[in-house]
Amino acid sequence: MIKAAIFDLDGTLLDSLAIWENAGAIYLEHRGIRVEEDLGRLLFPLTIEQAAEYLKEHYLPQEDIRTIIAGVLGEIRDFYLYDVELKPGAAELLEYLERSGVPMAAATSGDGKLARAALERLGVRKYFEEIYTCTEVGAGKDQPLIYQQAAQCLQAGSEDTWVFEDALHAIQTAKAAGFVTVGVYDPFHKNEREEIRREADYYLENLSDCVDLMGGKI
Repeated sequence: MIKAAIFDLDGTLLDSLAIWENAGAIYLEHRGIRVEEDLGRLLFPLTIEQAAEYLKEHYLPQEDIRTIIAGVLGEIRDFYLYDVELKPGAAELLEYLERSGVPMAAATSGDGKLARAALERLGVRKYFEEIYTCTEVGAGKDQPLIYQQAAQCLQAGSEDTWVFEDALHAIQTAKAAGFVTVGVYDPFHKNEREEIRREADYYLENLSDCVDLMGGKI
């Protein structure tokens, strides 16, 4: 029986992971600089400071590191404020859960201010009792604290709370803490698809399939 739901945002409800890979390239292109192929994949594992150092060394030798960081973060900010979209089926699922009386919270590793702004613009902020961020909670998703605080807010036990995540490590953390886990496919994690499918209690290729999955569980 599902009594509460906790949703990750980036890659689960929001079609947003590509910006974290491509922000450096977009920043350079907006400055009229032609970038190397696969620059995004090269920068993605780096911290923002390391990525800025790479851009300075290879593209912007005269630029200050802090200016580069601000420019890249500006691209990410603008994407959330103006461009990010919901993944297919997300709005319908949230509406269904609300009609069914299931309280919801969001749990994100991203920036809280940008997440809240994006959800407001997309018209779905109203569905969430609260939005929790790893920064505000003080622990990443390698620890279950963010899910536990969200469940406490929703007044539900872990065994009755479904956690929707696209990332393998987050699914493993939530499952180990006793939550019901729902793996959600995102192309960014396609190499981990089969492992996510095995690890999660349920698996969705598309959020549109979730209403059928929940039949008889609410």
